[in-house]
Amino acid sequence: MYAIYNLIVKISWFFLKVLAPFKSKIGLFVSGRMETFGRLSTGISKADKVVWMHVASLGEFEQGLPIIERLRAEYPSHKILITFFSPSGYEVKRDTSVADVVVYLPMDTKRNASRFLDTVHPELVIFVKYEIWPNYLRELEKRKIPAILISAIFKKEQIYFKAYGGFMRKALRKFDHYFVQDAASQKLLTSLQIKNTTVTGDTRLDRVSEILDSNNQLDFMEAFKKDRLCFVAGSTWPEDESILIDYINHAPRNLKYILAPHTIKKDKILGLAGAITKKKVLFSNIDSTTIGNCEVLIVDTIGLLTKIYSYADIAYVGGGFATGLHNTLEPAVFGIPVIIGPDYEGFKEAEDLVAQKGILPIADQWTFGELMKKMLDNPEFRKKTGAINATYIAKNKGASNQIMTYIRTLL
Repeated sequence: MYAIYNLIVKISWFFLKVLAPFKSKIGLFVSGRMETFGRLSTGISKADKVVWMHVASLGEFEQGLPIIERLRAEYPSHKILITFFSPSGYEVKRDTSVADVVVYLPMDTKRNASRFLDTVHPELVIFVKYEIWPNYLRELEKRKIPAILISAIFKKEQIYFKAYGGFMRKALRKFDHYFVQDAASQKLLTSLQIKNTTVTGDTRLDRVSEILDSNNQLDFMEAFKKDRLCFVAGSTWPEDESILIDYINHAPRNLKYILAPHTIKKDKILGLAGAITKKKVLFSNIDSTTIGNCEVLIVDTIGLLTKIYSYADIAYVGGGFATGLHNTLEPAVFGIPVIIGPDYEGFKEAEDLVAQKGILPIADQWTFGELMKKMLDNPEFRKKTGAINATYIAKNKGASNQIMTYIRTLL
């Protein structure tokens, strides 16, 4: 079966290289991997002690970050290597200061796995959430290098639990320990006779909890919000914005609005601004504008959204209509109600908080308008809804401490 798998991976790589000149994201996927071994040779020597963490993209990076930061503090003589699968994670975090080396993970062939581990020679390997790569895991087992899976979550629909999933089940079994997000995932692993598991929850809850202890002050937000209620919509897509813009244009003038779209290309930002009839300003232009007189702020930069959420009275998180829901925990930690689109299945924290009524899904423009009216007319409802979110995070944090306790037995 490994021979067939390797052939599929090689064929996939061939077609990716063919498509690379015509698709920018695939181009990054391919060209970035061409640099991997060169960057590794420069960044890691044979004498280095290395901890390797692999993540798929940006969301998984955030899940791994609390562990990376603790490893940095407790094992300062070790080098931290982070590998990404997706350009959407790597291109944003390639220069992050939390790691010594950041590269794309080479395609999962037997040759690549062997060469990669020869170069990196890690003492410990940490995979995050979903990442199961048979050749890498097989080579790690062969070399007796401990590997753990953290913030993992499993569903019965996944291939590991199907009759035809034997090959991937074999790969899955190669971890030394599994830190899973919920009891349902642990039960599914137990059905495969995998018993070296611990239910820890999601490490992202530790990450967002730390946000509360950070300095979240933004002078421009103080000037913009003043003493008004503030609605913040983060990581929005066109499907979200069509609903939000219609509401903003027709809503009473008693609320401040912030839109932080996922895509900040100039033409998209200008189109968004042009569709809003209320007085607005782009973040990139606030130096030349009396920001306090504006009703809408459009954030056309990255890196500020988390702190902006700290000023929100109501938050909206985009992606729940088409592209995939973005991070709902970042606004939730501030104890505010969070509104999302209808498609949140597979996002455990959203599923949990929808059930508890801290996160409120909408289906269309009408349901959004009705929900906003209730939020604004009933401050007590708004306060209680937000408190549900803050309580959930406070009760479920602590995964990183449990994982680090295990890691200390390996390093």
